[in-house]
Amino acid sequence: MATGLPPGWEVRYSNSKNLPYYFNPATKESKWEPPADTDSETLKTYMGQYHTANVRPDNAGAKDLSGQIRCAHLLVKHRDSRRPASWRQAQITRSKDDAYGIIQDYEARIKSGSTSLGDLATTESDCPSARKRGDLGFFGKGDMQKEFEEASFVLQPGEVSPIVETASGLHIIERLE
Repeated sequence: MATGLPPGWEVRYSNSKNLPYYFNPATKESKWEPPADTDSETLKTYMGQYHTANVRPDNAGAKDLSGQIRCAHLLVKHRDSRRPASWRQAQITRSKDDAYGIIQDYEARIKSGSTSLGDLATTESDCPSARKRGDLGFFGKGDMQKEFEEASFVLQPGEVSPIVETASGLHIIERLE
């Protein structure tokens, strides 16, 4: 299947970060974001089909998780985001208003039950966690941006937040544990 990457580029998997990245063996260049001239739609389809993990709730291992919660999220970036690039697009040019329209549509689809946050995050989230259905793993207070943390810690397991705005972009958050 076509990846949508420019010639010479391939998708590899980081064992340390547990995420895919982009690598050009000829130049030895590697990046977390897609290289310029990537066909974003083809890459999105490829990544959704071949680089999406089925995350199990028991993958926490033996870490001390006291005071920590586990959440998944769907992120929609815009050109004024702190880093306006993602695994889906090398440069994000949409306005904040356009991003709001997109995430409001996602929110409506999740609320209606026509899709889940995890299913939608897999192909639509601008965060690399999309490969893990948006799962960010366990985190404690002080680990995330203030607005994200405040919205996350008031959720009950299984509950989904309204749209949350941070410097990274616009999020919908689901508390997993």
